[in-house]
Amino acid sequence: MTKKEKKEELVDSTPKVEELNETLDSISKMENLNEMADLTPKAEKLTENQLARLQSTIKTIDQLTQQVGEIEVRKYSLMKAMETVQERVQALRQEFFKEYGTDNINIQDGTISYPPENPNPNPEENPTQTTQENGETNKED
Repeated sequence: MTKKEKKEELVDSTPKVEELNETLDSISKMENLNEMADLTPKAEKLTENQLARLQSTIKTIDQLTQQVGEIEVRKYSLMKAMETVQERVQALRQEFFKEYGTDNINIQDGTISYPPENPNPNPEENPTQTTQENGETNKED
């Protein structure tokens, strides 16, 4: 073999740059696949400690939800009772107005406050006085 033939054989047997780049790319892709594919075995269950903590937390949520529901039922019951009492107060006011002509009663001592008597109940005939909705009389200057 001549020097020239040996040189050509060496050049032909030496990997070309493109082949080296392709090899490097393949190796790099395999490394990326190894990173992406976690080959460690997957756990099938939580540890007993983790499961106990989870169950305890869920149990607490369930208890709190039940307590909130009980409070809401109690609240509804109290609101209905308040409504009933307010209706009784309104009935008493109507009764007092019918009997005394006023429902303005002092709840501490039972004193009845009658509206001031107006000798001229028609405000158009007495322009210096006007009667407000609450029964009080205002004098205009």
